[in-house]
Amino acid sequence: PHAHSFLITAYTIINEVLAMKDKCLKTYTIIGVFFVLAAGSLAHFLYDWTGSNAIAGLFVPVNESVWEHMKLLFFPMLLYSAFGAWIYRRQIRCIVSALCLGITAGTLLIPVFFYAYTFILGRNIFLLDIGTFVLSTVIAFRLAFQLAVSCRAKPYILLSCVMVGVLFACFLWFTNHPPDIGLFSAYAPSDFALPC
Repeated sequence: PHAHSFLITAYTIINEVLAMKDKCLKTYTIIGVFFVLAAGSLAHFLYDWTGSNAIAGLFVPVNESVWEHMKLLFFPMLLYSAFGAWIYRRQIRCIVSALCLGITAGTLLIPVFFYAYTFILGRNIFLLDIGTFVLSTVIAFRLAFQLAVSCRAKPYILLSCVMVGVLFACFLWFTNHPPDIGLFSAYAPSDFALPC
């Protein structure tokens, strides 16, 4: 009888701890979405505000290319994720892999959404550009949350960290050495005009 009541008590405590962990993680995730949206929005103007500072340009957009706008999600989410990974490293075993996969997915969704809607409409629309950033950020954090709770990404921790590292290195390199392809070209509304 005592063993049975002990098991029930232990089970109840474990469930309460897990529910509290999920609640904390949800709060962290929601705050993260707003942090990245705010920091990314400010980062859009930071290069100009710093007088075209070369160091700032490594981490914020230096022109209107799609590639440079991917930095708006990548670096703020990386910063926020580093904080979260440190805070939750003991409570959530797979937080690092989950956040790294969220960062990678969100960053890569920006060009996917942008080119999908500009292909369909034949032009870019400012409000849809903002929507692309918002939607990519929400999906990135939603994915990170789901992977952190389920721990399905744990086996891919090395791969997920390498992907973030490769993106980080590419952002630093391609800021000053952009390839001559569309992703790295500054766009203007007329670039997407439909032929008459």
